[in-house]
Amino acid sequence: MHLPDDKALCASRGNFMSKKTVDVAIIGGGISGSALLYLLARYTDLKHIALFDKCDTIAALNSHGRNNSQTLHCGDIETNYTLEKALKVQAAARMVVRYAEHLPSASHILYKYPKMVLGVGEQECDQLADRFESFHNHYPKMRLLDKDGISAIEPNVAWGRTERIAAIATTDDYSAVNFQALADSFVDQAKIQKDKEVAIYLKTRVHSILPLENGFQVRSNNAWVNARFVVVSAGGHSLLFAQRMGYGKEYACLPVAGSFYYTPDVLNGKVYTIQNPKLPFAAIHGDPDLLVRGKTRFGPTALILPMLERYNYRSIPEFLRLFSLDKGVLGTMWDLIKVSDIRNYILKNFMFEVPLIRQRLFLQDARKIVPTLQLQDLTFAHRIGGIRPVMIDKNNRKLHLGEAKISPGNGIIFNMTPSPGATSCLQNGEQDMHIIADHLQCHIDEAAIKRDLY
Repeated sequence: MHLPDDKALCASRGNFMSKKTVDVAIIGGGISGSALLYLLARYTDLKHIALFDKCDTIAALNSHGRNNSQTLHCGDIETNYTLEKALKVQAAARMVVRYAEHLPSASHILYKYPKMVLGVGEQECDQLADRFESFHNHYPKMRLLDKDGISAIEPNVAWGRTERIAAIATTDDYSAVNFQALADSFVDQAKIQKDKEVAIYLKTRVHSILPLENGFQVRSNNAWVNARFVVVSAGGHSLLFAQRMGYGKEYACLPVAGSFYYTPDVLNGKVYTIQNPKLPFAAIHGDPDLLVRGKTRFGPTALILPMLERYNYRSIPEFLRLFSLDKGVLGTMWDLIKVSDIRNYILKNFMFEVPLIRQRLFLQDARKIVPTLQLQDLTFAHRIGGIRPVMIDKNNRKLHLGEAKISPGNGIIFNMTPSPGATSCLQNGEQDMHIIADHLQCHIDEAAIKRDLY
């Protein structure tokens, strides 16, 4: 392969950095990419690691607190999780907590708020009672509350109710995370590891990944880096990189945007609602906002948008490359919209974005959590909310919910990590670390991982 010499490149690209070789190159500086950076620097004997991100700060997109629900998912109040999945997510959340406990200070990263999932009406209350029986042995702090118990924790949730309510609650545990601050700490901790060269390329847009005899070359506007292994953790863009290289053709990307509403400070902690099992989208919840004190944030809505980044219209062409209307995509979309619950939900969430009427419509849903909310209490949270990349499995005509990983076994991994990918960042990163170690034949300090994170 013919490559231009460095001097010519420096002359044509004023901001070009000289070529270098690293053990691992990570594309994407969100919570997933930064967690892997930390794990490789702290627990392996790899010496040279690079991280690329097109933004000027770490975790500036979906990992930023304005673009997610700031929730440490533990599986206790997420009613769409089976017990098996809940326990896996619980283990992932514990890794994050254990990591933070070793920091000099984690008060700006982890927060303790009471949290609960609310049941309204006889059917939902009975459903929570059954769930409590199955789950509480695995969650010692879990409590099943009636109306009086709810009122003691969240008086605005119980006030004015005539129907039966119940809740599964945990009142003394970490429940909220500033994921951008967590990602920043991962990078800081990676950079202080002894005998390691950790290169951080911000404001660096990777435009291609080319195979080499012993690895890949990562080409960007600022640097060309040769890497023995590459991991792409860039949300929906990960699938775009994969398909450009001939992988993941069986997938398409369905970007689901979430919007939020602000109210005055009406909740003391997180209050989730029971998810409709027919809907592949998160149910509305209310949360204290870590970034806007004195406000409660309600949401998210779920709006399908033709872009890979919220409010970034330049990402529309990138979406179109991933969403060819072939037989698999059309079949999957038809299977979704022919279900009346899903069809009505999609229409309602579209209306949630229409000025003048959206607040009146959303008020009906928000009142399931706080029945005394008034229209004047709701304010649309402008430019708050990110994009969750939901994978479409075209071969099986269904949505691939949760994390998706393409690992062809030749020294490259592509990660697409919607919720609870932020909570699972260390767990997912550990999986990638073992794949990397097997390929590069490097050493992992398993004893240190067990001591620090388990």
